[in-house]
Amino acid sequence: MVYTLAASTLTVAAPLGCDGSSAEGVEPTAAGVPTPSDVLVTGADEEMLVLEVTAANKVVVRLPRVEVGQGITTAVAMMIAEELDARLADIDIPLAEARTKGNQYTGGSNSVSSLYGPARELAATARAKLVTAAARRWHLPPRLLRTRDTMVVAPDGRTATFGSLTEAAARIRHPAIPAKPKPASKHRVIGQPTTRIDARDIVTGRAKYAGDVSAAGAKPTVVARPPTLGGKAVTVDDRAARALPGVHAVVRIAGGVAVVAETFHHAFKARDALHITWAPGPLAALSDTAIRSRLRAAVPPLGTPLLGTTQVTGEFEFAFVSHAPMEVLTAVADVRADRAEIWFSSQTPMDARDSIASEVGLDASKVRVHVMRGGGSFGRRLNYEAAIEAAQISKAAHRPVKLMWSRNDDIRHGRMRPASHHRIRASHAGGRVVAFTHMTASVNEAYDDSGATGATAQGGVTGGPLPSDSGLYNFGRVSGDSGGVELAMPLGAWRSVDSGTTRTAQEIVVDEIARSLGKDPVAFRRTTLMSKTVKAVLDKVATAGNWGRTMPAGHAQGVAVHEEYGSCVAALAEIDASDPKNPRVTKVVMAADVGTAVNPRGLEAQLMGTAVDGISTVLQAGLHIDRGAVREGSFADFHWARQRHAPLHFEAHILPSRRDPGGAGELGVPAAAGAVANAYARATGTRPRRFPLNF
Repeated sequence: MVYTLAASTLTVAAPLGCDGSSAEGVEPTAAGVPTPSDVLVTGADEEMLVLEVTAANKVVVRLPRVEVGQGITTAVAMMIAEELDARLADIDIPLAEARTKGNQYTGGSNSVSSLYGPARELAATARAKLVTAAARRWHLPPRLLRTRDTMVVAPDGRTATFGSLTEAAARIRHPAIPAKPKPASKHRVIGQPTTRIDARDIVTGRAKYAGDVSAAGAKPTVVARPPTLGGKAVTVDDRAARALPGVHAVVRIAGGVAVVAETFHHAFKARDALHITWAPGPLAALSDTAIRSRLRAAVPPLGTPLLGTTQVTGEFEFAFVSHAPMEVLTAVADVRADRAEIWFSSQTPMDARDSIASEVGLDASKVRVHVMRGGGSFGRRLNYEAAIEAAQISKAAHRPVKLMWSRNDDIRHGRMRPASHHRIRASHAGGRVVAFTHMTASVNEAYDDSGATGATAQGGVTGGPLPSDSGLYNFGRVSGDSGGVELAMPLGAWRSVDSGTTRTAQEIVVDEIARSLGKDPVAFRRTTLMSKTVKAVLDKVATAGNWGRTMPAGHAQGVAVHEEYGSCVAALAEIDASDPKNPRVTKVVMAADVGTAVNPRGLEAQLMGTAVDGISTVLQAGLHIDRGAVREGSFADFHWARQRHAPLHFEAHILPSRRDPGGAGELGVPAAAGAVANAYARATGTRPRRFPLNF
């Protein structure tokens, strides 16, 4: 249901993630069309998606999601442009501040799917009212009018911009034409490859990030952090630091010791001049070998295989992985006695506001959170430690601050994908798989009130359901379970969350089942996949990638598939592993069915990014734990794929569909990772079990 809000310009709102029937100040008609009120809908801008047509002929929609490079602002602008027949250049999609109600969560690859209906309904309602307003002005039947380029056009060529009609349209109760979104067959914007609406601003430096905020004269701030995870400052001698030029304050916080200075250069110099005695963190006695051993022991037993079956088994280890977004964590905070204002990029701004309020001792209504665009996330900005620290420092220093976590800070003390261990057994008889069991164990985050785990740091085991099922294939009796090792480590959801490891391991085993049965990996998948759409994307990559072509020694192809978020994907990778210690992925072909692809160019970029993620986490990028500390500290030793590691050839195929959009942002990671691992296995004649391979 779409509501009209009382305003001097045309303003309409649709419920987003809540029940719109509870909105105040409107009375929906029997036909479901609301009547306007003399009072702005109470809380509507808090719990709804709101569209306004301004007198300047701009269409403004404040987006209750964050833009972190995934292109959501462009996708929403395209939805609005489609239904309004407006120019993309006339559509403005600013990010909404933290609200008090509704759904402002960005994650789970659900942004496009959750906004697709409300955004189009908003724009369709606005168009109907604008056309009705023009018909009344010109005394013409509305059915004779057309819309294009952010204006209404009469049969005789007269035009009226939306901006010139917005005040009159705001007073219209019942549009004279249906306010329904177009059928897919009428789409002229949705489905067309479109350059991002913010592309020029990004490449020219006009796009603003948290680091660009200069609000309230916030001063650059950095933090000296302990050498081990969870370490604490015991003594601090800050005399030398305070004596340096440009230093404004030195503040102790839970995560370390903060320095506020005139520039970041001054702040880093003063940070390095601090003399701090650190107490080791609770994991100071632990390193990778012990963690891997505990994970292996925490995996639930596979049980007894079915009698009369042949077994294909595999055990797989996946390392910790940093999110490592290109823009490091940055937050600007201005905390006063009676209020606080924070600027940072957040996927969970409502939760962040409440936590910040609690930390600084204010009511949540006194804390204002400005959501900034982020330079990458991959799940990292679901958490908001930097914002909380900035607020703590601002309160203690009695001044606004601009806190920046260095790359070293985030890799060594930030969130990471947990390490995991997988044990899989497939049982086949008579040429088909009759049972498939997948048991896992993962490191779980566990803290007590003091921020450490105490006894649980020794590796307690917890149980839970298998995070990603094996129902993609007709594998008979499918079962699984999971255990965990609880450690005082900062963990976080990483792009594709559990599927990035779980499905990767499963796809490796699928290849090994095919080998055991003497079948081609693609042909075997085709006979066992249960979904026609998954078969279709597999067929597409096999054809487009020339599956089975003759390749030189040490070179091979690999494939993998994945289904999640109402979408599916297949990947084909070619690898040059003639030097097994320095493999290079030379080609990646991906195909996806995501329902309606609002912006195929954006989807292609997403798939390309997931291909690089798969290459990185399978071949070379991971974190080592060394006596309670993360060994890696920058891109010099956290070996994310660079341009020289990227495939020489990449192509993405988007299968046509009339279904509503599914998710796509995380979709490609498991398939890309599985395809790279399988290509490496075929090229080298090995069975890779530990990832990344260089560990």
